[in-house]
Amino acid sequence: MVQVTYTDKRSFSVPSELTAGKRGLTKEEIEALEKNHNTSDDSSWQNFYVDAECFDASLIRDSSFSGFIVLGKLRRAMLKYHDLELEEGIYNSKLINAVTGDDNAIRNVAYFENYRLGKNVMLFNIQEMSCTPHSKFGEGILKKGEPEENRIWIGVANENGGREVLPFKSMITADAYLWSRYREDTSLMKRFVALTEQGSSRDEATHGIIKNNAVIKNTTLLKDAEIGECAYIKGAFKLKNITVLSSEAEPSQIGEGVEMVNGIMGYGSRVFYQAVAVRFVIGKNCQLKYGARLLNSVLGDNSTVSCCEILNNLIFPFHEQHHNSSFLIASTIMGQSNIASGATIGSNHNSRSPDGELIASRGFWPSLSSDFKHNSRFASFVLIAKGSYQYELDIPYPFSLVALGENGDRSIRIFPAWWFMYDMFALVRNRYKFKKRDKRVVPVQHIETDPFAPDTMQEIMTALDRIVRLTAKERLAEAKAFFEKNPDADFTLSDAQCQKRYGATVFRPAYAYHQYRKIIKYFSAKTIIEYCDENGIASVSPAVLAEIARHPLYTGWLNAGGQIIPLEKIDELREKVKRGEIASWEKVHAFYDACAASYLADKTRYALYLLECIYGVPFERCSAEQYRNLVESVAAVSDDMYALSVSSREKDYTDYYRKMTYRNREEMDAVLGTIDRDDFLTMLKDDTERFNKKLRRVFTV
Repeated sequence: MVQVTYTDKRSFSVPSELTAGKRGLTKEEIEALEKNHNTSDDSSWQNFYVDAECFDASLIRDSSFSGFIVLGKLRRAMLKYHDLELEEGIYNSKLINAVTGDDNAIRNVAYFENYRLGKNVMLFNIQEMSCTPHSKFGEGILKKGEPEENRIWIGVANENGGREVLPFKSMITADAYLWSRYREDTSLMKRFVALTEQGSSRDEATHGIIKNNAVIKNTTLLKDAEIGECAYIKGAFKLKNITVLSSEAEPSQIGEGVEMVNGIMGYGSRVFYQAVAVRFVIGKNCQLKYGARLLNSVLGDNSTVSCCEILNNLIFPFHEQHHNSSFLIASTIMGQSNIASGATIGSNHNSRSPDGELIASRGFWPSLSSDFKHNSRFASFVLIAKGSYQYELDIPYPFSLVALGENGDRSIRIFPAWWFMYDMFALVRNRYKFKKRDKRVVPVQHIETDPFAPDTMQEIMTALDRIVRLTAKERLAEAKAFFEKNPDADFTLSDAQCQKRYGATVFRPAYAYHQYRKIIKYFSAKTIIEYCDENGIASVSPAVLAEIARHPLYTGWLNAGGQIIPLEKIDELREKVKRGEIASWEKVHAFYDACAASYLADKTRYALYLLECIYGVPFERCSAEQYRNLVESVAAVSDDMYALSVSSREKDYTDYYRKMTYRNREEMDAVLGTIDRDDFLTMLKDDTERFNKKLRRVFTV
């Protein structure tokens, strides 16, 4: 029921800080306002405050005012953004308890209540723009007297809500991951809530905020919103209880038909073309478009999502999902991922409740029309061949290909280390591609983009041990010796744990064992070279190795939202948060920064440890022959990366089926370019030559 109250004059009070440098209207200005068909609920216009130095009453026309009105400078000037050009002033609008900044243009805003504008703001054709006194602008906080059920939670990673997190403006995926995973630590969970509420006003006196140089046009509803500097909003349908983070360096955009409710949108992100986001946090430099639906999810930096549905997910940076028929539900996807068209991940549970989950480490890539059963888990850079996987999967082999069995075989087929032989071009290109796509001007999340990092080396070590144990459950030393002497041995292993009920067949384990060890050597040598470059060290020596060995050794690593952090440091962070030593999310982020600052030293010590595992002795005691073996093995991997990348790319120019759509080679070259002009391969060749020179210099005996 609509409540009607008849009053001759509305009472109002103006916060004193708003009237500094302001004055009331003169008699002549009141006459000019009324002549231009403006009205005020206060017939004496005493509710009106204007800039003491610069106010042109003729620039306000056909508008009505209620409550207090405080206006900034208003003068004859034009504001222009793209094709929209408006004269400063207030035209054909209704303002209630409004504060404008200097040089604003407000035109055809049918209902405008309880907002404060910065300078050079343009508002054009808006149906309703209002803010309630208890707005949280998308954050998971409560106002005084509000019940707990009013709090906005985001149910990431599980449809039943057992891993909810509270959104806040500075949230990054590392925060959401720690909050969602350590659920048994009730003290930590309470402290995370306290950190989220800290610094937020609980008073019911909020007002909407539109910051400097923002432009909003042709929008139906904007309610309880904070819009950052230089944001551009055009044709949006419904924006409610949200914060749009934006700056001159990283402007954000919202476009046609968009609906966003209860969430935070990161700097430099763009949401347009009928996309929907409800209960969300969107990171920096993300795109959500073409009818995409992001619900109850946290989306990491540098991600692109279009057309598809994403429900109850925690997604780390560099996620790609472009297709109308793909679904991603109740999953934790750890970044650098690509969900193909027709992939259905979720809503296929192994219990009577929709509480199943899927966890995929970095580089998860399910092929077209793949579907999976929850619960499932995947190591890093696992490629899934097209198929319907009817049983739960647990794939511990990184850089592998997984496929359905053939000829009635219900076991799945796993090819460990598949990427190293058949798609090295894509793997190596990832390292460069993601850095190039990182458009964040002010990075906050520290993102590891190299496929070869401590998290993947940790998985490789686990896979090596698994291959050996499956080969010889008791005579492990003999199995290792066999693999080292017979890298081309052709046999298969049975791994019952990889698929529920029917297990898996592991193909070419000897080849995988050999390739995994080569990659460990490559990672270790490359990391030590980086350490030497950073510290101005020409070559390793007993003194250098001793210096590295004095650094703490961390053998357990965690992908925390895209940043690779030692597990011991994560445990340290948790304890400091619980003890109150870390008492704000800003200090949590400072802890991540400290981890990033020591990351090279941490992983260099880990690299030295891995070499000791490979060679069986402390590295400083390795023989000249073992040094030569390291250099030769690593140089071979480096050369293979380039050679295999070239051969993979050459297929695009030599394959008959690639060429057959072109009339001649000249047309093909005009469309595709030529391989000798491939910028990536040219850069890779130069990088390979430089790396090999450094390798031989640093590891000179």
